[in-house]
Amino acid sequence: MTSLEEVYDPRKLRVGQHLDIELERAAENPDGTKLSMLSINLDFSNDLRLARAPEGGFDVRQTERELVRHTVTASSVIDNSLYLAARQAGVGDDALMELIRLFSWDVDFQHDVHTGDAFSIAYEEVATPDGAQSRVDHLIYASLSMRGRALEAYRFRSADGMVGYYDSTGKSLRKWLMRTPVDGARLSSGFGKRRHPILGYTRMHKGVDFAASAGTPIYAAGDGVIAEIGRKGSYGNYIRIRHNGEYSTAYAHMKGFAKGLKRGVRVGQGDVIGYVGSTGRSTGPHLHYEVLENGQQINPMKVKKQVVTRLEGSDLQNFRRRVSEVVALMDDAEDARRVVARNAE
Repeated sequence: MTSLEEVYDPRKLRVGQHLDIELERAAENPDGTKLSMLSINLDFSNDLRLARAPEGGFDVRQTERELVRHTVTASSVIDNSLYLAARQAGVGDDALMELIRLFSWDVDFQHDVHTGDAFSIAYEEVATPDGAQSRVDHLIYASLSMRGRALEAYRFRSADGMVGYYDSTGKSLRKWLMRTPVDGARLSSGFGKRRHPILGYTRMHKGVDFAASAGTPIYAAGDGVIAEIGRKGSYGNYIRIRHNGEYSTAYAHMKGFAKGLKRGVRVGQGDVIGYVGSTGRSTGPHLHYEVLENGQQINPMKVKKQVVTRLEGSDLQNFRRRVSEVVALMDDAEDARRVVARNAE
């Protein structure tokens, strides 16, 4: 305990946390034992190992767990909802959410996805040796087919070390602003004049409202710097992000902010910045979202989408090779699924 408390407070141990213990039994005293090693699982990736030192006492160090890595592929037609189709195909929630975030710049998942549409996905998963815990490391590939409209995303690391997702031609999926900065939300109020639900008279609604459950994560719509954060009158908990000298986005009525955020902190597109709430002048949990052009609110739904990156030169050549590898991976997985289906008949 004395050796351990220098690096870890045993009071942090939780119900269900895994411990490995090794005991030594001396030949001259078979009834007596002493501690040889103690391993505490800190989190998914790390253990804390305490081992008896030859000179006496214990050495304590943090070690990485030996994790098993494998590739998961799945494809399915959507019979009811994307979520149910993914679950039936064996796709975990984390992988599905990554797919949704990838295409959220181009797809309104509340209205654009219908019965008969289809999806495919491939991702790297890491798991503990006993399989008790697993998590998605990264998506390799994702596709959506929606009423004749096809979207694809391939993961690729360029020569400068930057990782991004691109369509089959090498155009980045990243747009400078996401279409909807909150998952699973319903557009409850558009931009323009409306009868205010609390004040009771008609006034200009200078943003759009997304209804969602309290606590739902809110994402930064684009790369930028926190220009304003805190309580702001009828807006309640409020964040404004400056993306460049011309455009900013604002988020209001938030339940709370993500940890570590303050004015001047840089955020990346898709980073969680806070959570849906009903602070300020609000009738229920929702996100009030604004896009400001030169300080003036404009309709977020009419902001022109711009492609951020297009691969060129050697990066494009390497990317095309990567696309061929992923296509082969998905074809092989589909052939294997057909064999399994035939054998099951």
